[in-house]
Amino acid sequence: MSATRSITTAGPRAPRRNWLTHWIPRSRQEKHDFWWGLLFTSPAIIGLIAFTGGPIITSAVNSFTNANLLGGQRRWVGFDNYVTLMHDSQWWLSLGNTFFLTIISVPLGIAVALGLALLLNLKVRGLGFYRVIFFVPSIVPIVASAVIWAYVLNPQYGVINNVLGLVGIQGPGWLSDPNWSKPALILFGLWGAGNLMVILLAGLQGVPQDLLEQASLDGAGRWQQFRNVTLPFISPQLLFATITGLIAGFQYFTQAFVMTGGNGDPAGSTLVSGVYLYQSAFYNYQLGYSSAIGWVLFIIIAIVSIVAYRLIGRRVYYGGETR
Repeated sequence: MSATRSITTAGPRAPRRNWLTHWIPRSRQEKHDFWWGLLFTSPAIIGLIAFTGGPIITSAVNSFTNANLLGGQRRWVGFDNYVTLMHDSQWWLSLGNTFFLTIISVPLGIAVALGLALLLNLKVRGLGFYRVIFFVPSIVPIVASAVIWAYVLNPQYGVINNVLGLVGIQGPGWLSDPNWSKPALILFGLWGAGNLMVILLAGLQGVPQDLLEQASLDGAGRWQQFRNVTLPFISPQLLFATITGLIAGFQYFTQAFVMTGGNGDPAGSTLVSGVYLYQSAFYNYQLGYSSAIGWVLFIIIAIVSIVAYRLIGRRVYYGGETR
């Protein structure tokens, strides 16, 4: 008795397209869509190349030269700018001030924004009004806010010291005192917590209420509900706030420049890396040296962001899965 075996034969397998050929249009319709898409996006592409890609490449090249803002012969100096930077005491002072402001202001800003978001997540009358009041400061131009806060923190006639004087407390010198200048900048930074507050509020409103009710029935208190239910569900927003806060912290410039005149006073306590880069480029006209400062800052920001993402990202809960 012979057994027959059925064999199914498949046609020739289509060649697998790699990541490069995947984006190459093949059919007539794909080519039509590609060229029309390229036409409509060309203004943005040209702008990106001209105003972002061009300056990035130019600054990278300038960091290896003795380029001067006033002109003169440009000469290739290799890594001399970076070596000089490593022995520059002013650079290390500015980097230390930047680290201090970032380490203190980022977690403090997240805590304040989260506290406001928790309050605004409650069901109370006039909730929309309170949300607007807390959010409006974050959309005020940063320069205008800095000028206002320079008056608010004035040691002689500032609002804060006048209020403290009413209760018999001698107010500090704030921006005129090296010991209080950085706390003054941190206090001013809390003024713009409304933007982050809205992001965290959106996360809080996505927390399943049935899980909170179930935890309450199981005997969990407010803190246990927040720690074991609410906090995991808003962890993506907290990760976003941490990474963007670290990046913004190392790019800190406008507030310190406007409120202190860009000189790093008093006694270099407000000399942050962004201000020192500006001084090197537009006060000392050292375009090559300032470009090196910018690239070192970029490397520091990249390393800190990657490390923070590796440490915090694995603990983030994404609605059913952890990463």
